[in-house]
Amino acid sequence: MIPPETIALVRERTDILAIVQEAVPSLKRRGRSFVGLCPFHKEKTPSFHVNPDRGFFHCFGCKEAGSAIDFLIKHEGYTFPEAVRALAERAGIEVVETRKDATFTESDRQKKARDELYAVNALAATFFEDQLRRHEHRSYALAELEARGLSVGKDPKVDEVLQAFRIGYAPPGWDGLASFLRQQGVSPAAAETVGLLVPRSSGSGFYDRFRHRLMFAVMDPQGRVVAFSGRALRELPEAAAGPSDAGAPVRSALRYVSKGDAGGGPPPKYINSPESPIYTKGQMLFGIHQARHAIRQGEVAVLVEGNFDVVSLHARGIGNVVAPLGTAFTGEQAKLLKRFAPSVVFLFDGDAAGKKAVRLSRDAVRAAGMSARVATLPDGIDPDELSRTKGPNAVEDLVAGARGMAEALIEMELDGTFVQADVFERVERIERIRKLIGDEDDPIMRMELYAYADHAVSARLDLHGMRVGRDDVHQSGPFAALQKALRRDEEAARARGEVPRPAAASPKEARIAARPPGSAERREIVGCLIEWPSLLDDPEVAEELSLLDGPVVTAIASLRRAWKPVEKRLNVDAFLEEIPPAVRVLANRHLANPQQENEADAKGYLLENANKLKRLLLSQEAAQINRETYRAQGDWDAERELAREQSDRLRAKHGLK
Repeated sequence: MIPPETIALVRERTDILAIVQEAVPSLKRRGRSFVGLCPFHKEKTPSFHVNPDRGFFHCFGCKEAGSAIDFLIKHEGYTFPEAVRALAERAGIEVVETRKDATFTESDRQKKARDELYAVNALAATFFEDQLRRHEHRSYALAELEARGLSVGKDPKVDEVLQAFRIGYAPPGWDGLASFLRQQGVSPAAAETVGLLVPRSSGSGFYDRFRHRLMFAVMDPQGRVVAFSGRALRELPEAAAGPSDAGAPVRSALRYVSKGDAGGGPPPKYINSPESPIYTKGQMLFGIHQARHAIRQGEVAVLVEGNFDVVSLHARGIGNVVAPLGTAFTGEQAKLLKRFAPSVVFLFDGDAAGKKAVRLSRDAVRAAGMSARVATLPDGIDPDELSRTKGPNAVEDLVAGARGMAEALIEMELDGTFVQADVFERVERIERIRKLIGDEDDPIMRMELYAYADHAVSARLDLHGMRVGRDDVHQSGPFAALQKALRRDEEAARARGEVPRPAAASPKEARIAARPPGSAERREIVGCLIEWPSLLDDPEVAEELSLLDGPVVTAIASLRRAWKPVEKRLNVDAFLEEIPPAVRVLANRHLANPQQENEADAKGYLLENANKLKRLLLSQEAAQINRETYRAQGDWDAERELAREQSDRLRAKHGLK
């Protein structure tokens, strides 16, 4: 547990402008704040404000806001403790964690063990990178890279990407990495836990899991190496026999390289790290650390199948690309992507395996609340090859022309084999399409998909009179029965009390509720106080605060508690934590982009709005007296008293400065 005093000190000493400028180089001074293009959404007109005096940022477009800690959490994917530690290290502040008791808890032990595993993987990544630079057989790995158009030392952009992905080479010796880790004082048990070493089946000791392979480091969003993926390389010749780096016979290693682990057949194309306490393959995406900024800026992620596809596209300027790690796209991976963008485009191979992967991904996408589209690759070509032969523009054009996932899945059911299928298989496919459309929540979307499917089937063959499902028969078109089935499902849902989600808000819901009279003036008064809390101690200002009501009164009370008059400092985090949600957007706007340059201007503007509010209130009171006078007609005393009150209100109104 990080002490609150340490967190407060980190907030106080952190220069939020320096932190944000690393990600938003477009920041320019405008008044008391700095303005630039938002890193959290795509925009052409700057709406992202940073106020260094308050240590606060706010985007008027996407409404993201917070402190320097919040910025690291939202932009870099840090957890709160990780963000605090990163800023503390930057500011030279020692973070001494405390506990409620003096015992070393199980949670503490687990955290320490995980940190050790991250460190082991980081050392292994360094070892593989070094072997790619100097090992006598590195040419095999370099040749594999060159075959993909990723020649080392010829293009600075390529070198930068290879370094970002920590590409390396695992040498052929049985214990090259094991010896290196032993020299670094790393426990073999820790290296075994993350899958780098494998215990020998006979005798004691360990051997390297990855041998004579091109190595890809798998990183989490924070850039920590959590696993590895090793690609098989061209076989080493028997003539290469000789002592390896680790001192183990190369001939034994060659037997592994040529024959595979079982001693027969070629080795597997890819070997991946097993799951460990710091790595679950269904929860991680290859390239997420390197792609996170581009994904956030473009508001869309491109999902491909292979490691080389990711690296190759990044090297050619398409930086929002990631890949699942040998698994179907899972709900956890979708939720991870959703942290950076609301939309994903599938750019999988067009073969049966690629189509199956897209089908299996639909539930994950829907569960995460993401929108998904599918781009169709030419037959037999993967994204890596397409970018090499046709250039990156060909890939970008495919992504731009991607269809909605539902439409793409319908097309997959109605591919070229549909016409040749027998009647029973056609019925089965149409039933799958009916199920696919019926799963959509939006009734308007269901009807649009029905029309799309109807047209798609009609373009292939006439199904007039064909039976669909058990009881539905086409009467007036290829998918009339499908439409009937959809209506039947909707009626059944209503009978169960399940109301279908409307496609859009009703006119009544869509109308913006009118704000009560005086709301604008009250908001301006509160805005001035947020920008200059010292005005709370001004007698003239204090006299006008009785005009406020509603949530802003609570906000003023929170402002008083958060304002430190001796230090002339506002505790922004304490203030934002207390205020009602209805006032938070107002507070974010004024904290990030102050409108009043000095305290005198703020006071003048506040009093001006207070006078407007008084005149409005007096007018309302006079109007109410008019209504009461009308009702009191015939009662001379009541009429006279109401007339006097009305006169007093009008004199007060016109006597205001």
